[in-house]
Amino acid sequence: MRRVRIRCPLERNVRGVGSSFWKARSPTHGALVIQSRARGSGWALCPTCMEAQAENPTTLSSCPSDLAAPGNDEGAHTAQGGGEGEPHGQSPDTLLGNTDKKLNAGAAVTSSSAGAAPVAPCQREPRDLAMEPECPRGLLPRPCRVLVLLNPQGGKGKALQLFQSRVQPFLEEAEITFKLILTERKNHARELVCAEELGHWDALAVMSGDGLMHEVVNGLMERPDWETAIQKPLCSLPGGSGNALAASVNHYAGYEQVTNEDLLINCTLLLCRRRLSPMNLLSLHTASGLRLYSVLSLSWGFVADVDLESEKYRRLGEIRFTVGTFFRLASLRIYQGQLAYLPVGTVASKRPASTLVQKGPVDTHLVPLEEPVPSHWTVVPEQDFVLVLVLLHTHLSSELFAAPMGRCEAGVMHLFYVRAGVSRAALLRLFLAMQKGKHMELDCPYLVHVPVVAFRLEPRSQRGVFSVDGELMVCEAVQGQVHPNYLWMVCGSRDAPSGRDSRRGPPPEEP
Repeated sequence: MRRVRIRCPLERNVRGVGSSFWKARSPTHGALVIQSRARGSGWALCPTCMEAQAENPTTLSSCPSDLAAPGNDEGAHTAQGGGEGEPHGQSPDTLLGNTDKKLNAGAAVTSSSAGAAPVAPCQREPRDLAMEPECPRGLLPRPCRVLVLLNPQGGKGKALQLFQSRVQPFLEEAEITFKLILTERKNHARELVCAEELGHWDALAVMSGDGLMHEVVNGLMERPDWETAIQKPLCSLPGGSGNALAASVNHYAGYEQVTNEDLLINCTLLLCRRRLSPMNLLSLHTASGLRLYSVLSLSWGFVADVDLESEKYRRLGEIRFTVGTFFRLASLRIYQGQLAYLPVGTVASKRPASTLVQKGPVDTHLVPLEEPVPSHWTVVPEQDFVLVLVLLHTHLSSELFAAPMGRCEAGVMHLFYVRAGVSRAALLRLFLAMQKGKHMELDCPYLVHVPVVAFRLEPRSQRGVFSVDGELMVCEAVQGQVHPNYLWMVCGSRDAPSGRDSRRGPPPEEP
Protein backbone atom coordinates (compact mmCIF):
# COMPACT_ATOMS: atom_id res chain seq x y z
CA MET A 1 0.00 0.00 0.00
CA ARG A 2 1.49 3.34 -1.03
CA ARG A 3 2.10 5.79 1.79
CA VAL A 4 0.90 9.31 1.13
CA ARG A 5 1.45 12.70 2.67
CA ILE A 6 0.77 12.70 6.40
CA ARG A 7 -1.98 14.95 7.73
CA CYS A 8 -1.87 14.06 11.39
CA PRO A 9 -4.01 15.46 14.21
CA LEU A 10 -0.94 17.08 15.72
CA GLU A 11 -0.97 19.65 12.92
CA ARG A 12 -4.19 21.08 14.36
CA ASN A 13 -3.36 21.53 17.99
CA VAL A 14 0.19 20.40 18.68
CA ARG A 15 1.22 23.65 20.31
CA GLY A 16 -1.09 22.88 23.20
CA VAL A 17 1.25 20.18 24.48
CA GLY A 18 2.26 20.83 28.07
CA SER A 19 5.88 20.20 28.91
CA SER A 20 8.70 21.55 30.99
CA PHE A 21 12.46 21.36 30.63
CA TRP A 22 15.63 21.45 32.64
CA LYS A 23 18.88 22.51 31.06
CA ALA A 24 22.54 22.08 31.95
CA ARG A 25 26.00 22.66 30.58
CA SER A 26 28.13 19.64 29.82
CA PRO A 27 31.35 19.90 31.86
CA THR A 28 33.33 18.34 29.01
CA HIS A 29 32.26 20.29 25.92
CA GLY A 30 30.07 23.10 27.22
CA ALA A 31 27.14 21.77 25.20
CA LEU A 32 23.67 22.90 26.19
CA VAL A 33 21.73 19.81 27.25
CA ILE A 34 17.95 19.74 27.52
CA GLN A 35 15.93 16.98 29.17
CA SER A 36 12.19 17.07 28.67
CA ARG A 37 9.46 16.38 31.20
CA ALA A 38 6.21 15.92 29.41
CA ARG A 39 2.78 16.30 30.93
CA GLY A 40 0.92 14.47 28.22
CA SER A 41 0.51 15.23 24.55
CA GLY A 42 -3.14 14.37 24.11
CA TRP A 43 -2.28 12.15 21.13
CA ALA A 44 -1.04 8.58 20.85
CA LEU A 45 0.62 6.48 18.20
CA CYS A 46 -0.87 3.18 17.22
CA PRO A 47 1.69 0.60 18.45
CA THR A 48 1.32 -1.38 15.24
CA CYS A 49 1.43 1.22 12.47
CA MET A 50 2.76 4.25 14.42
CA GLU A 51 0.11 6.55 12.98
CA ALA A 52 -1.10 9.44 15.13
CA GLN A 53 -4.36 8.82 17.01
CA ALA A 54 -6.25 11.01 19.47
CA GLU A 55 -6.56 9.82 23.05
CA ASN A 56 -7.08 11.20 26.53
CA PRO A 57 -3.96 12.99 27.77
CA THR A 58 -1.58 10.74 29.68
CA THR A 59 1.44 11.41 31.82
CA LEU A 60 4.64 10.61 30.00
CA SER A 61 8.33 11.35 30.40
CA SER A 62 11.04 11.34 27.79
CA CYS A 63 13.63 10.03 30.22
CA PRO A 64 13.09 7.26 32.79
CA SER A 65 15.72 8.77 35.07
CA ASP A 66 13.71 12.00 35.18
CA LEU A 67 10.52 10.37 36.49
CA ALA A 68 9.35 11.64 39.84
CA ALA A 69 8.01 9.48 42.64
CA PRO A 70 4.97 7.39 41.69
CA GLY A 71 2.64 9.75 43.51
CA ASN A 72 3.67 12.72 41.43
CA ASP A 73 1.20 12.51 38.57
CA GLU A 74 2.34 15.69 36.91
CA GLY A 75 5.95 14.60 36.61
CA ALA A 76 7.08 18.09 37.61
CA HIS A 77 10.65 18.52 38.88
CA THR A 78 12.76 21.08 40.60
CA ALA A 79 16.52 21.21 40.31
CA GLN A 80 19.02 22.24 42.90
CA GLY A 81 20.05 25.81 42.27
CA GLY A 82 17.37 26.26 39.66
CA GLY A 83 13.65 25.51 39.94
CA GLU A 84 11.35 24.29 37.21
CA GLY A 85 12.32 24.58 33.59
CA GLU A 86 10.66 27.07 31.27
CA PRO A 87 7.31 26.23 29.64
CA HIS A 88 7.29 24.31 26.39
CA GLY A 89 5.74 27.08 24.33
CA GLN A 90 8.44 29.70 24.86
CA SER A 91 10.91 30.68 22.18
CA PRO A 92 14.48 29.29 22.18
CA ASP A 93 15.86 32.69 23.19
CA THR A 94 13.65 32.73 26.26
CA LEU A 95 14.19 29.04 26.95
CA LEU A 96 17.97 29.15 26.68
CA GLY A 97 18.86 32.69 27.60
CA ASN A 98 17.88 32.64 31.27
CA THR A 99 21.39 32.38 32.68
CA ASP A 100 20.36 32.53 36.33
CA LYS A 101 18.64 29.14 35.93
CA LYS A 102 21.52 27.26 34.33
CA LEU A 103 22.28 23.97 36.05
CA ASN A 104 25.48 22.07 36.42
CA ALA A 105 25.44 18.89 34.36
CA GLY A 106 26.01 16.82 37.47
CA ALA A 107 23.34 18.50 39.59
CA ALA A 108 20.80 16.12 41.09
CA VAL A 109 17.21 16.41 39.94
CA THR A 110 14.66 15.85 42.68
CA SER A 111 10.94 15.32 42.71
CA SER A 112 8.61 17.98 43.99
CA SER A 113 7.04 15.28 46.13
CA ALA A 114 8.34 15.18 49.69
CA GLY A 115 10.83 12.49 50.52
CA ALA A 116 11.74 11.59 46.94
CA ALA A 117 15.31 10.40 46.55
CA PRO A 118 17.64 12.45 44.32
CA VAL A 119 18.04 11.09 40.81
CA ALA A 120 21.01 11.96 38.61
CA PRO A 121 19.85 12.96 35.13
CA CYS A 122 20.52 10.45 32.37
CA GLN A 123 22.96 8.29 34.32
CA ARG A 124 22.16 5.08 32.47
CA GLU A 125 24.04 1.85 32.26
CA PRO A 126 24.86 0.60 28.76
CA ARG A 127 22.17 -1.75 27.50
CA ASP A 128 23.00 -5.31 26.53
CA LEU A 129 20.93 -5.83 23.41
CA ALA A 130 21.92 -9.48 23.35
CA MET A 131 19.77 -9.96 26.44
CA GLU A 132 16.70 -8.46 24.78
CA PRO A 133 15.06 -11.09 22.56
CA GLU A 134 12.25 -8.67 21.68
CA CYS A 135 14.74 -6.50 19.77
CA PRO A 136 15.35 -8.16 16.40
CA ARG A 137 18.26 -7.17 14.21
CA GLY A 138 17.51 -4.29 11.83
CA LEU A 139 14.99 -2.86 14.28
CA LEU A 140 15.50 -0.42 17.14
CA PRO A 141 14.40 -1.72 20.56
CA ARG A 142 11.24 -0.62 22.31
CA PRO A 143 11.51 1.32 24.53
CA CYS A 144 14.34 3.10 22.79
CA ARG A 145 16.97 5.61 23.97
CA VAL A 146 18.11 8.29 21.52
CA LEU A 147 20.72 11.03 21.72
CA VAL A 148 19.45 14.02 19.69
CA LEU A 149 21.95 16.55 18.34
CA LEU A 150 20.23 19.72 17.14
CA ASN A 151 21.64 22.81 15.45
CA PRO A 152 19.43 25.73 16.62
CA GLN A 153 20.83 27.97 13.87
CA GLY A 154 20.09 25.57 11.01
CA GLY A 155 17.75 26.60 8.21
CA LYS A 156 15.50 29.44 9.34
CA GLY A 157 16.68 29.12 12.93
CA LYS A 158 13.50 27.40 14.14
CA ALA A 159 14.77 23.85 14.63
CA LEU A 160 14.35 23.90 18.41
CA GLN A 161 10.72 25.07 18.26
CA LEU A 162 9.98 22.47 15.59
CA PHE A 163 11.52 19.71 17.67
CA GLN A 164 9.43 20.64 20.69
CA SER A 165 6.17 21.03 18.78
CA ARG A 166 6.45 18.44 15.98
CA VAL A 167 8.93 15.77 17.05
CA GLN A 168 8.80 15.45 20.83
CA PRO A 169 5.09 14.47 21.16
CA PHE A 170 5.57 11.56 18.75
CA LEU A 171 8.71 10.33 20.52
CA GLU A 172 7.02 10.30 23.90
CA GLU A 173 4.05 8.30 22.61
CA ALA A 174 6.38 5.81 20.86
CA GLU A 175 8.33 5.10 24.07
CA ILE A 176 11.46 6.80 22.75
CA THR A 177 13.42 8.49 25.53
CA PHE A 178 15.93 11.12 24.54
CA LYS A 179 18.55 13.62 25.58
CA LEU A 180 18.70 16.77 23.46
CA ILE A 181 22.01 18.59 22.96
CA LEU A 182 22.20 21.91 21.10
CA THR A 183 25.35 22.39 19.04
CA GLU A 184 27.05 25.75 19.39
CA ARG A 185 29.76 25.92 16.73
CA LYS A 186 31.19 24.22 13.68
CA ASN A 187 32.42 20.66 14.39
CA HIS A 188 30.80 20.68 17.84
CA ALA A 189 28.78 17.55 16.99
CA ARG A 190 31.97 15.92 15.74
CA GLU A 191 33.64 16.51 19.12
CA LEU A 192 30.60 15.28 21.03
CA VAL A 193 30.27 11.92 19.28
CA CYS A 194 34.03 11.37 19.53
CA ALA A 195 33.79 11.49 23.34
CA GLU A 196 30.27 10.11 23.90
CA GLU A 197 29.64 6.78 25.62
CA LEU A 198 27.66 5.28 22.76
CA GLY A 199 26.55 2.29 24.81
CA HIS A 200 24.06 4.55 26.59
CA TRP A 201 22.11 5.06 23.37
CA ASP A 202 20.28 2.88 20.88
CA ALA A 203 20.52 5.51 18.12
CA LEU A 204 21.81 9.00 17.32
CA ALA A 205 19.31 11.45 15.80
CA VAL A 206 20.52 14.56 13.99
CA MET A 207 18.16 17.50 13.52
CA SER A 208 19.67 20.03 11.15
CA GLY A 209 20.76 20.09 7.54
CA ASP A 210 23.04 17.53 5.92
CA GLY A 211 26.18 19.18 7.28
CA LEU A 212 25.53 18.09 10.88
CA MET A 213 25.13 14.46 9.82
CA HIS A 214 28.47 14.84 8.01
CA GLU A 215 30.05 15.97 11.29
CA VAL A 216 28.53 13.07 13.23
CA VAL A 217 29.67 10.39 10.80
CA ASN A 218 33.20 11.77 10.59
CA GLY A 219 33.31 12.01 14.38
CA LEU A 220 32.33 8.35 14.66
CA MET A 221 35.04 7.38 12.18
CA GLU A 222 37.66 9.26 14.22
CA ARG A 223 37.02 7.17 17.34
CA PRO A 224 39.43 4.39 18.32
CA ASP A 225 36.46 1.98 18.13
CA TRP A 226 35.35 3.31 14.74
CA GLU A 227 34.48 -0.14 13.37
CA THR A 228 31.68 -0.59 15.90
CA ALA A 229 30.91 3.12 16.39
CA ILE A 230 29.94 3.62 12.74
CA GLN A 231 27.29 0.92 13.10
CA LYS A 232 25.40 2.89 15.73
CA PRO A 233 22.03 3.55 14.02
CA LEU A 234 21.54 7.12 12.78
CA CYS A 235 18.39 9.13 12.09
CA SER A 236 18.07 12.27 9.97
CA LEU A 237 15.45 14.79 11.13
CA PRO A 238 15.29 17.71 8.66
CA GLY A 239 15.93 21.06 10.32
CA GLY A 240 18.26 22.81 7.90
CA SER A 241 18.18 24.27 4.40
CA GLY A 242 18.98 21.34 2.11
CA ASN A 243 17.71 18.23 3.94
CA ALA A 244 18.67 15.99 1.02
CA LEU A 245 19.39 12.93 3.14
CA ALA A 246 16.02 13.18 4.91
CA ALA A 247 14.29 13.65 1.54
CA SER A 248 16.01 10.53 0.19
CA VAL A 249 14.97 8.45 3.22
CA ASN A 250 11.44 9.81 2.80
CA HIS A 251 11.52 8.60 -0.81
CA TYR A 252 12.81 5.13 0.12
CA ALA A 253 9.91 4.82 2.59
CA GLY A 254 7.41 5.29 -0.23
CA TYR A 255 6.17 8.74 0.78
CA GLU A 256 5.51 11.35 -1.86
CA GLN A 257 7.98 14.24 -2.11
CA VAL A 258 7.25 16.82 0.60
CA THR A 259 9.19 19.61 2.30
CA ASN A 260 9.42 21.57 5.53
CA GLU A 261 7.24 20.37 8.43
CA ASP A 262 5.60 17.61 6.38
CA LEU A 263 9.02 16.10 5.73
CA LEU A 264 9.94 16.45 9.40
CA ILE A 265 6.77 14.62 10.50
CA ASN A 266 7.38 11.82 7.99
CA CYS A 267 10.95 11.31 9.24
CA THR A 268 9.79 11.40 12.86
CA LEU A 269 7.23 8.69 12.14
CA LEU A 270 9.97 6.58 10.55
CA LEU A 271 11.95 6.88 13.78
CA CYS A 272 8.86 5.84 15.75
CA ARG A 273 8.55 2.75 13.53
CA ARG A 274 12.17 1.94 14.39
CA ARG A 275 13.09 0.18 11.14
CA LEU A 276 16.73 0.31 10.04
CA SER A 277 18.36 -0.05 6.65
CA PRO A 278 22.06 -0.14 5.68
CA MET A 279 23.50 2.73 3.65
CA ASN A 280 26.62 3.22 1.57
CA LEU A 281 29.53 5.36 2.78
CA LEU A 282 31.91 7.34 0.56
CA SER A 283 35.56 7.45 1.60
CA LEU A 284 37.47 10.50 0.28
CA HIS A 285 41.17 11.37 0.03
CA THR A 286 42.51 14.82 -0.92
CA ALA A 287 45.88 15.97 -2.26
CA SER A 288 46.68 17.64 1.07
CA GLY A 289 46.42 14.28 2.85
CA LEU A 290 42.95 14.74 4.32
CA ARG A 291 40.81 11.62 4.81
CA LEU A 292 37.10 12.21 5.28
CA TYR A 293 33.77 10.50 4.72
CA SER A 294 30.58 11.49 2.95
CA VAL A 295 27.05 10.23 3.54
CA LEU A 296 25.44 12.18 0.70
CA SER A 297 27.44 13.91 -2.03
CA LEU A 298 30.49 15.68 -3.37
CA SER A 299 30.00 18.50 -5.85
CA TRP A 300 32.33 20.74 -7.82
CA GLY A 301 31.47 23.67 -10.06
CA PHE A 302 27.97 25.05 -10.40
CA VAL A 303 26.32 23.15 -7.53
CA ALA A 304 29.14 23.84 -5.05
CA ASP A 305 29.17 27.53 -5.98
CA VAL A 306 25.43 27.78 -5.38
CA ASP A 307 25.99 26.19 -1.95
CA LEU A 308 28.66 28.77 -1.12
CA GLU A 309 27.05 31.86 -2.55
CA SER A 310 23.58 31.17 -1.12
CA GLU A 311 24.88 31.11 2.47
CA LYS A 312 23.93 34.78 2.82
CA TYR A 313 20.30 33.79 2.16
CA ARG A 314 20.23 30.99 4.75
CA ARG A 315 17.31 32.55 6.63
CA LEU A 316 15.16 32.01 3.53
CA GLY A 317 15.32 28.26 4.07
CA GLU A 318 15.31 25.98 1.04
CA ILE A 319 14.48 28.81 -1.35
CA ARG A 320 18.06 30.04 -0.84
CA PHE A 321 19.22 27.46 -3.42
CA THR A 322 16.73 28.75 -6.01
CA VAL A 323 17.96 32.30 -5.47
CA GLY A 324 21.58 31.15 -5.69
CA THR A 325 20.88 29.21 -8.88
CA PHE A 326 19.55 32.26 -10.68
CA PHE A 327 22.50 34.40 -9.57
CA ARG A 328 25.00 31.76 -10.74
CA LEU A 329 23.19 31.32 -14.08
CA ALA A 330 23.62 35.04 -14.71
CA SER A 331 27.40 34.56 -14.74
CA LEU A 332 27.92 30.95 -15.76
CA ARG A 333 31.45 29.67 -15.19
CA ILE A 334 33.54 26.95 -16.80
CA TYR A 335 35.74 24.71 -14.61
CA GLN A 336 38.76 22.87 -15.97
CA GLY A 337 39.90 19.56 -14.61
CA GLN A 338 40.53 15.87 -15.25
CA LEU A 339 37.76 13.41 -14.32
CA ALA A 340 38.21 9.64 -14.15
CA TYR A 341 36.03 6.88 -12.71
CA LEU A 342 35.66 3.15 -12.23
CA PRO A 343 32.33 2.09 -13.77
CA VAL A 344 30.13 -0.55 -12.21
CA GLY A 345 30.90 -4.00 -13.59
CA THR A 346 34.46 -3.25 -14.60
CA VAL A 347 36.72 -6.15 -13.61
CA ALA A 348 40.40 -5.44 -13.03
CA SER A 349 42.95 -8.03 -14.05
CA LYS A 350 44.60 -7.40 -10.67
CA ARG A 351 44.22 -5.09 -7.72
CA PRO A 352 46.20 -1.81 -7.71
CA ALA A 353 49.73 -2.48 -6.50
CA SER A 354 49.83 0.49 -4.11
CA THR A 355 46.51 0.76 -2.33
CA LEU A 356 46.16 3.46 0.32
CA VAL A 357 46.82 2.41 3.90
CA GLN A 358 45.20 4.59 6.57
CA LYS A 359 42.94 4.27 9.58
CA GLY A 360 39.47 3.31 8.47
CA PRO A 361 38.14 0.99 5.77
CA VAL A 362 40.62 -0.04 3.09
CA ASP A 363 40.06 1.66 -0.29
CA THR A 364 41.08 -1.22 -2.50
CA HIS A 365 40.27 0.57 -5.78
CA LEU A 366 42.38 3.67 -5.10
CA VAL A 367 46.06 4.42 -5.59
CA PRO A 368 47.92 7.52 -4.29
CA LEU A 369 46.95 10.72 -6.07
CA GLU A 370 50.54 11.13 -7.24
CA GLU A 371 50.12 8.03 -9.41
CA PRO A 372 47.97 7.75 -12.54
CA VAL A 373 44.65 5.95 -12.22
CA PRO A 374 44.71 2.20 -12.96
CA SER A 375 44.40 1.22 -16.60
CA HIS A 376 40.91 -0.28 -16.25
CA TRP A 377 39.46 3.09 -15.16
CA THR A 378 37.63 5.37 -17.62
CA VAL A 379 39.16 8.81 -18.19
CA VAL A 380 36.72 11.47 -19.45
CA PRO A 381 38.29 13.06 -22.56
CA GLU A 382 36.69 16.46 -21.98
CA GLN A 383 38.34 18.72 -19.42
CA ASP A 384 35.89 21.66 -19.40
CA PHE A 385 32.88 21.23 -17.10
CA VAL A 386 29.97 23.22 -15.73
CA LEU A 387 29.51 20.82 -12.82
CA VAL A 388 30.54 17.45 -11.44
CA LEU A 389 28.34 15.71 -8.87
CA VAL A 390 28.90 12.45 -6.99
CA LEU A 391 25.68 11.39 -5.24
CA LEU A 392 24.99 8.46 -2.92
CA HIS A 393 21.23 9.00 -2.66
CA THR A 394 18.28 10.18 -4.72
CA HIS A 395 17.92 13.82 -3.65
CA LEU A 396 20.20 16.83 -3.83
CA SER A 397 17.82 18.79 -1.61
CA SER A 398 14.27 18.21 -0.45
CA GLU A 399 13.07 19.86 -3.69
CA LEU A 400 15.65 18.42 -6.12
CA PHE A 401 15.05 14.79 -7.13
CA ALA A 402 18.46 14.43 -8.76
CA ALA A 403 18.58 10.62 -9.20
CA PRO A 404 15.16 9.39 -10.35
CA MET A 405 16.78 6.12 -11.44
CA GLY A 406 16.37 5.10 -7.80
CA ARG A 407 18.33 4.04 -4.77
CA CYS A 408 21.93 3.06 -5.40
CA GLU A 409 22.87 -0.57 -5.14
CA ALA A 410 25.26 -1.61 -2.41
CA GLY A 411 28.73 -0.32 -3.29
CA VAL A 412 27.50 1.97 -6.08
CA MET A 413 27.08 5.76 -6.38
CA HIS A 414 25.78 8.13 -9.04
CA LEU A 415 28.21 10.25 -11.05
CA PHE A 416 26.72 13.19 -12.96
CA TYR A 417 28.62 15.76 -14.96
CA VAL A 418 27.63 18.56 -17.32
CA ARG A 419 30.12 19.43 -20.05
CA ALA A 420 30.92 22.97 -21.07
CA GLY A 421 28.87 24.33 -23.95
CA VAL A 422 25.43 23.98 -22.36
CA SER A 423 23.37 27.15 -22.63
CA ARG A 424 21.98 29.01 -19.64
CA ALA A 425 18.44 28.25 -20.82
CA ALA A 426 19.17 24.51 -21.12
CA LEU A 427 20.78 24.42 -17.68
CA LEU A 428 17.80 26.23 -16.18
CA ARG A 429 15.44 23.71 -17.78
CA LEU A 430 17.46 20.89 -16.24
CA PHE A 431 17.20 22.30 -12.72
CA LEU A 432 13.50 23.10 -13.06
CA ALA A 433 12.79 19.58 -14.31
CA MET A 434 14.91 18.14 -11.49
CA GLN A 435 12.28 19.24 -8.96
CA LYS A 436 10.10 16.40 -10.24
CA GLY A 437 12.92 14.09 -11.31
CA LYS A 438 12.20 14.67 -15.00
CA HIS A 439 15.56 16.14 -16.06
CA MET A 440 16.89 12.89 -17.51
CA GLU A 441 13.90 12.80 -19.86
CA LEU A 442 15.11 16.01 -21.54
CA ASP A 443 17.94 14.03 -23.19
CA CYS A 444 20.34 16.94 -22.79
CA PRO A 445 23.53 15.99 -24.73
CA TYR A 446 25.71 17.82 -22.20
CA LEU A 447 24.41 15.90 -19.16
CA VAL A 448 26.06 12.52 -18.46
CA HIS A 449 25.14 9.98 -15.77
CA VAL A 450 27.26 6.94 -14.90
CA PRO A 451 26.93 4.49 -11.97
CA VAL A 452 30.41 4.11 -10.48
CA VAL A 453 32.25 2.58 -7.53
CA ALA A 454 35.20 5.02 -7.43
CA PHE A 455 36.26 8.33 -9.00
CA ARG A 456 39.08 10.86 -9.19
CA LEU A 457 38.76 14.59 -9.90
CA GLU A 458 41.81 16.82 -10.42
CA PRO A 459 41.02 20.54 -10.90
CA ARG A 460 43.45 22.44 -13.11
CA SER A 461 43.22 25.58 -10.97
CA GLN A 462 42.10 26.72 -7.53
CA ARG A 463 38.99 28.33 -8.99
CA GLY A 464 35.79 27.23 -7.30
CA VAL A 465 35.24 25.03 -4.26
CA PHE A 466 34.18 21.52 -3.35
CA SER A 467 31.04 20.86 -1.36
CA VAL A 468 30.92 17.62 0.66
CA ASP A 469 27.50 16.96 2.20
CA GLY A 470 26.88 20.70 1.97
CA GLU A 471 30.13 21.52 3.79
CA LEU A 472 32.69 23.52 1.80
CA MET A 473 36.31 22.46 1.35
CA VAL A 474 39.23 23.82 -0.63
CA CYS A 475 39.58 23.07 -4.31
CA GLU A 476 42.24 20.38 -4.75
CA ALA A 477 42.62 16.93 -6.25
CA VAL A 478 40.28 14.42 -4.62
CA GLN A 479 39.37 10.77 -5.12
CA GLY A 480 36.90 8.46 -3.45
CA GLN A 481 35.52 4.96 -3.21
CA VAL A 482 32.10 3.86 -1.99
CA HIS A 483 31.86 1.19 0.72
CA PRO A 484 28.73 -0.97 0.58
CA ASN A 485 26.16 -0.97 3.39
CA TYR A 486 28.61 0.56 5.84
CA LEU A 487 26.28 2.39 8.21
CA TRP A 488 22.73 1.98 9.49
CA MET A 489 19.99 4.56 9.26
CA VAL A 490 16.36 4.79 10.28
CA CYS A 491 14.42 4.14 7.09
CA GLY A 492 11.02 2.94 5.96
CA SER A 493 12.35 -0.44 4.83
CA ARG A 494 14.60 -2.96 6.55
CA ASP A 495 15.76 -4.27 3.17
CA ALA A 496 19.39 -3.67 2.24
CA PRO A 497 20.16 -2.30 -1.21
CA SER A 498 20.81 -5.17 -3.55
CA GLY A 499 24.15 -5.19 -5.25
CA ARG A 500 27.45 -6.58 -6.18
CA ASP A 501 29.27 -6.29 -2.85
CA SER A 502 26.75 -6.29 -0.05
CA ARG A 503 28.88 -7.69 2.75
CA ARG A 504 27.98 -5.50 5.70
CA GLY A 505 26.05 -7.28 8.44
CA PRO A 506 23.40 -5.93 10.81
CA PRO A 507 24.37 -3.63 13.70
CA PRO A 508 26.37 -5.50 16.32
CA GLU A 509 24.84 -6.26 19.64
CA GLU A 510 26.15 -4.18 22.51
CA PRO A 511 28.81 -6.04 24.52
